[in-house]
Amino acid sequence: MNKTIYDFSALEFSGNKRSLRDFEGKVVLIVNTASKCFFNKQFETLESLYRKYKQLGFEVLAFPSNDFRKQEPLTGRTLETYCRIAKQVSFPVFKRIHVRGEFTDPLYQYLSNSNINGKVDSVPLWNFHKYLVNRKGEVVDYFYSLTSPMSKKVHNRIEELLSLKV
Repeated sequence: MNKTIYDFSALEFSGNKRSLRDFEGKVVLIVNTASKCFFNKQFETLESLYRKYKQLGFEVLAFPSNDFRKQEPLTGRTLETYCRIAKQVSFPVFKRIHVRGEFTDPLYQYLSNSNINGKVDSVPLWNFHKYLVNRKGEVVDYFYSLTSPMSKKVHNRIEELLSLKV
């Protein structure tokens, strides 16, 4: 049996472990974030994207990471407050993890390695790297940091996976 994102869990700010099986049957965009990154403006566009498609079975999952030039110095409640209050995000944001290197979180090992996920080979090169997951929990596409969540390319792929485009 092939692995899916449903085989993984993530730590919430409360310290509770949350199974990604909670997102079963949804199209999911997984993003590594950082509060001090130039691309942090994407928090707002990710929220817009989330609100646009949420009722159709779409989720955004944010995984803060300090792997790129230490651009995520915040942790714990300070990081949660930044995301919820300063950036006004309502989608799930998890505790800070490693998305590359020796201590890469198992979810990101799966997302970035085609030998494990069967399709995508793309280790994050920077913050706000995005992975797109279909309703079966399989990673099917990715977008580099430079690709805006509001780009036509991202919208088209999401709509295709939500079966809004024939």
